[in-house]
Amino acid sequence: MKYLLLLVFAICALVAQGQTKDPVENVVITSEKGTTRVHTDENGVLNVNVSAKNVAKYKSVGTVRYSNFGAKGDGKTDDIDAIAATHAFANLHALTVKADDNATYYIGGKERTVVIRTDTDFGKAAFIIDDTEVQNRNASVFMVGSGLKPFKLETIRALKRNQKKIDASLPGPCLITVTNANVKQYIRFGLNQNNGSSQTDIFVVDKNGNVDMNAPIIWNFDQITELTALPIDEKPLKITGGRFTTIANKAESKYTYYNRNIAIRRSNVLVEGLEHRITGEEDHGAPYGGFINIGDCSYVAVKNSILTGHKTYSTIGAADKPVSMGSYDLSANRALNVSFVNCTQTNDINDNKYWGILGSNFCKNMLYDQCTLSRFDAHQGVANATIRNSTLGHMGINAIGTGRLLVENSSIRGRNIVNLRSDYGSTWQGELVIRNCVFVPADGKPFSASLIGGSNSGQHDFGYTCYMPEKITIENLRIDDSQHPENYEGPAIFANFNPEMRDDSYKEKFPYVKTKEVILKNVTTASGKAVRVSDNAMMFKDVKVNTGQ
Repeated sequence: MKYLLLLVFAICALVAQGQTKDPVENVVITSEKGTTRVHTDENGVLNVNVSAKNVAKYKSVGTVRYSNFGAKGDGKTDDIDAIAATHAFANLHALTVKADDNATYYIGGKERTVVIRTDTDFGKAAFIIDDTEVQNRNASVFMVGSGLKPFKLETIRALKRNQKKIDASLPGPCLITVTNANVKQYIRFGLNQNNGSSQTDIFVVDKNGNVDMNAPIIWNFDQITELTALPIDEKPLKITGGRFTTIANKAESKYTYYNRNIAIRRSNVLVEGLEHRITGEEDHGAPYGGFINIGDCSYVAVKNSILTGHKTYSTIGAADKPVSMGSYDLSANRALNVSFVNCTQTNDINDNKYWGILGSNFCKNMLYDQCTLSRFDAHQGVANATIRNSTLGHMGINAIGTGRLLVENSSIRGRNIVNLRSDYGSTWQGELVIRNCVFVPADGKPFSASLIGGSNSGQHDFGYTCYMPEKITIENLRIDDSQHPENYEGPAIFANFNPEMRDDSYKEKFPYVKTKEVILKNVTTASGKAVRVSDNAMMFKDVKVNTGQ
């Protein structure tokens, strides 16, 4: 007697940076007599047959292994189809997946995205991801996905900043993504200049439409062109272990991002104990969009993991001038409540041959805790960010956004403690707190230190009003500026954000809202020189500096 189970997965992996088409995984699972068979037909459909006897066996154990579906694990045979088949079967029967600890799974350049919907233990197994010949650079190797389907909300016409409730009845907690394509924001300035991104926001609501005010709506939407609700998986999914090595691509050095990664597109995910290394980098190559790539989700934690910075390559940018390309091992886009805990990297965090390890856009509530990494970065805005108990390397902390930016119990070895990104207007609408930290300017190289970096001429329209942090609190800070240049006048609170602003005659076409108050408590320097406001006393003449104890 034959039993037929048909399952067709059509999974779209939304990958950042330069995607041209969505990878689609088609899997047909049957349960016929005979051995377990995995093969791809002429249409690219993965056909998986598991006998009824084995179905019963695997379900009774509760776990399946890649070797059950024909994976060799010899480091030479391409095991991607066997790996994909294992997860497809596990997804159908709600089984966990476990790799064999002594295996080395080779994954070549074939376009096949493995969809993970159940707990997965990569264990001590090794995975070699060979990017030297790739069919589709935008196709993720693994995608942590949800079986819940997004749906449109057509009745909501407008939203307000800090709105507490939306008029919607929902099946449960949902992640809401809203867009107004008629408004452009983050209109980038500089070598990578562009025409901006459509106004967008992302937030969580409960089944009654109440907004989680820990990650509030940050924009006024006078008009909405698209509003999507994605139900949130309330059961956590856990991915553990795995020793991954990427053999780097050897493509031309231009903005053709490779997204051969683990894409997390499901809420409530924990990644723990993962290692990622890179080999085969040469004097050229295309950049990477993040080996762990988190997007369109909430409540994601990466813990006790080891990553690797990518080599920096240059190309000709939008301004027709040479520019270094960002290349990331960690990436977060349109994601909420994302934390990195006890994460380190294999290469020197102060080696500028390697690009800073994290890039992010449109995120809220991001955390570094007990991390030793080369960079924290928020491109197109973060609402609320915390860096604590961590060491940041040569690219330091780069951010624009809103809410509270907290840096505490950390060592910062970049050019500033916080650099407010000038390509997006050096804007932070909210508060900055720096507490119990050590600042080693430029990793101890001779450098005239400033605590807060950035620039804004007031002549460029970024698509929003630009703010400096309204209030800055700096307490218990030790500045190791012992290796300072000649004629060093002491560390400045603010860099010279606008050298052209020398007197009151300078007019800002798009006024930059300056900081109102700086509170300094127990700030000491190795040089013995006092902290001063800025090289540009004119620009910051109205800032109140309180040095009370």
